[in-house]
Amino acid sequence: KDTLVDKIILFVSVLGMSLPSFFASIIIAWLFGFVLYNYTGLNMTGSLYEVDDFGEGKYLQWKNLILPAIVLGIRPLAVVTQLMRNSLLEVLSQDYIRTAFAKGLSENRVIVAHGVRNSLIPLATGIGGFITMFFGGSFLIEKTFGIDGIGLLGYSALVERDYDIMMGTTAFFTVVGLF
Repeated sequence: KDTLVDKIILFVSVLGMSLPSFFASIIIAWLFGFVLYNYTGLNMTGSLYEVDDFGEGKYLQWKNLILPAIVLGIRPLAVVTQLMRNSLLEVLSQDYIRTAFAKGLSENRVIVAHGVRNSLIPLATGIGGFITMFFGGSFLIEKTFGIDGIGLLGYSALVERDYDIMMGTTAFFTVVGLF
C-alpha cells in the first residue's frame, strides 16, 4: 500500500474507469489502426467477415476484433483492479493474517493462500454487473469500429426512430443481462 507501484496501478485503474468507451475506441483505433499501422497491421474499422474486392467470397478477419475487445475490456479490468486492491487491503488487515505471520509463514504464502483467496469473494459477486458494461459500451464501439452487430443495429434503430427494432434489441440485452 502507498508504494509507487500501488499509486501507478491506482491512477491507471481510475483512468480506465473514467474513460468513456466511445472516446477510448476513437483514440485506440486512431493510435493502433492509423499511427502504428505499419507495426500492428490492425485496421481502424472492419467486420469479422470481409468480402474480397471481386465479391467472390467471405473471409474471417479475426484481427478486426482485437481493438474492440481491448476497448471493451478497459473498464471491467479497471473495476476488477480496484475491487481486488481494496478487498486485498481489507483482508490483509484482518487478525488471521497477523496470526499467519506470527506462525512463521512466508509473506508470499500468506498473501496467496490467505489474502488473495479471501479477497476474491467480493470480486466474484461483483462480476455479474460487468455484462451490462459490455452491452452499454458495445453500441458505440460497434459504430466506431464498423462492426455489423446487434449493438450497431440498436444504435441505427435509435437514430432512425425504428421503435420495433429498438425495443427488440433492448429486450435482447435485458434478457441476456439477467442471465
